[in-house]
Amino acid sequence: MPEPLPVPVVDNHCHLDVVRDGEPVVPVAQALAEAAAVGVTRIVQIGCDLPGARWAVETAAAHPSVVAGVALHPTDAARLGTAGRLDEAFAEIEALAAHPRVRAVGETGLDHHWVPPEDAVGRAAQVESFRRHIDLAKRLDRTLVIHDRDAHDAILEVLDSEGAPARWVMHCFSGDADFARRCLDRGAHLSFAGTVTFKNAAPLREALRITPRDRVLVETDAPYLTPTPYRGRRNASYLVPLTMRVMAQERGEDLAELCAAVDANTEVAFGGAWASFR
Repeated sequence: MPEPLPVPVVDNHCHLDVVRDGEPVVPVAQALAEAAAVGVTRIVQIGCDLPGARWAVETAAAHPSVVAGVALHPTDAARLGTAGRLDEAFAEIEALAAHPRVRAVGETGLDHHWVPPEDAVGRAAQVESFRRHIDLAKRLDRTLVIHDRDAHDAILEVLDSEGAPARWVMHCFSGDADFARRCLDRGAHLSFAGTVTFKNAAPLREALRITPRDRVLVETDAPYLTPTPYRGRRNASYLVPLTMRVMAQERGEDLAELCAAVDANTEVAFGGAWASFR
């Protein structure tokens, strides 16, 4: 277990239910206890397909330290669009998003890595799904959580066309300082994952350094994107301290002060997600 953080923070994006490489899923109570032991006292559980969204709502309802995000992941939206099932699936997401323990619509967005340009139907379904999720976030006053893989310009084009909601988060921010500024100018919070600890992530660390303190968030995207020095093993919320310490070092900030800022930022970014349940 990493050394505990001096001030608690929120893991604002994880997938407690996801099986990776056949590894068993850690029981929720155990995962939450391990995270809390190192100062990660709350999490946002993201469900990005129908089974995952249902599970996220059930888990958030059962655990006070958890709130949920629900959506159709861009790759799932492409699959559903190709099969002619996007309308049906989105209707269920819309119903789930109305649950009081759901504080986010996401992760939604565009994925140009797994859905190539020759898949015109899939790409069109991603855009249509993204537009619908933006509208849903605005109608229900939920935070929009965006997945962006190799689609920086296209993401901003859709956001500019639809109009961003009051609160939106670039999940697992993956751009450079220039793209960070473009997102920040539009009101985004930028969420940094274990990737910021990777040796080949110099442009990402530059983006981290130019992000104002009141816009920085931290996440795991567990079970993926495990921070150095544990790359290759299953990621979990209890490893957030490894990422936070690198973030503080790169920004030249006191760790406790940065933790306090990240914790406060997460409450703002998710619309007082936990304060409303106290």
